[in-house]
Amino acid sequence: MTSTLRTGTIKTLTVPLDGRSFSGGLPSFLVRDDVLCWTRREAGLVGFGEIARFTATGPERFLEADIWWRHLVLEADVTDSVDCPGTGPVAFGSFAFSKVSTHRSRLIVPEVVVGVRDGRAWLTQLTFDDGELTEAGALAALERWLDADPLDAPGDGPEDLTAAVGLPSGGSSASGGRPGGGSAANLGADVVPKLETGSLSEHDWMAAVTAGVAEIRTGKLEKLVLARDIVATIPEGVNAAEILRQLAVRYRECWTYGVDGLVGSTPEMLIQVEGRTAQARVLAGTLDRRDAEGMDGSPLEFAERVLAGSEKQRHEHEIAIQSLTTQLAPFSEAMNAHSEPFILELPNVWHLASDVKAELTEVEGHVPTCLALINALHPTAAVCGTPTTVAGALIRKLEHMDRGPYAGPVGWLDAAGNGEWGIALRGAVVEAPDTVRLYAGCGIVEGSHPEAELAETWAKFRPMLESLGIKS
Repeated sequence: MTSTLRTGTIKTLTVPLDGRSFSGGLPSFLVRDDVLCWTRREAGLVGFGEIARFTATGPERFLEADIWWRHLVLEADVTDSVDCPGTGPVAFGSFAFSKVSTHRSRLIVPEVVVGVRDGRAWLTQLTFDDGELTEAGALAALERWLDADPLDAPGDGPEDLTAAVGLPSGGSSASGGRPGGGSAANLGADVVPKLETGSLSEHDWMAAVTAGVAEIRTGKLEKLVLARDIVATIPEGVNAAEILRQLAVRYRECWTYGVDGLVGSTPEMLIQVEGRTAQARVLAGTLDRRDAEGMDGSPLEFAERVLAGSEKQRHEHEIAIQSLTTQLAPFSEAMNAHSEPFILELPNVWHLASDVKAELTEVEGHVPTCLALINALHPTAAVCGTPTTVAGALIRKLEHMDRGPYAGPVGWLDAAGNGEWGIALRGAVVEAPDTVRLYAGCGIVEGSHPEAELAETWAKFRPMLESLGIKS
């Protein structure tokens, strides 16, 4: 466990950005490769800079991060005229999937946060300095990070903040990207991206699926989630901000995330906490939208017939729901879940999906925090399998890789206990200025076929490949 933290009390000032419109919503602020990002349907949070960081590895990483965060905000000096989830002190986080991973889980406290929620927008400045925080100072701090023209002072009348900061093509990039360029879509014919297999070749990964099915048939486990990786080399450099912008626009029903080189757009909410209400979205059961081409009926009718009508897909989904609700039950005084899954329609795939809602109960005198809930819930059957211990050990044996932050929790939390934590799916890790490692996984049950599971991974790679300008 390590932390970089200046001594003193953290101070925050949150002010409304009333009277300013946001053309394109929050994604308009995704202009830096080092931006911290959590956005869905043009709302969410983006963070700039860093004033504190916590890192940890091992099985206690969630609880250690929880203790660090609560200690940090315990005596915080907070001025907040907006007062809604995501205002005041905020940290963005990304955690390793595995308790034995060498990848360091992290919480990052930014210097500046812009938030948009339910049509309201705000700006938060965070510091350990002793000086007075002012609205003009907070706006100036945001301006410095955006590297654009000065923002109009409050009271000067309606201002299109997006235009004021020269978005979306303006701004600076901090880790190899360039404004308005750098994605593979802009490459010349003689300079093209390169894709390579990662830890396992396609043949070897399908053999791993076959081995997993064999283990399931022995009765040792009911479900196993196997992932694979591929590596994309982008000769002109990776533009992480452009990746995030494209994902945010194309995958509006997903939560687009960016934390310390981890980028992606997940359709699965591990846990969302607002006050005493917790919600989750569970996915299991996938169908490539391209499979509907040439089929009778509407695409959605095809998806309902193939997904909802498949015993294999419904069985996989029921395992995932049971996993989450069983782990969440001790923290809940009431819980509601869909009796029947619905079809979640995304640009690349359809999923069987279910939403779960719970009213949290007090445990040992207090409502559990986001990170305490994550500690109990992760990993769910949707990304690991069941039983968890057996599936986790088999994953380590068959995948031949460290998943790092892939399929781990990613999101944000505030000092009031609110937060949103998705599962880091449909994502990638920027490993070098010109290199990105992409991950995708599939739920394996007794009826799984290796060739079909391999094809499913390519459907799940598609969002990231498209954002890199690579046709799949």
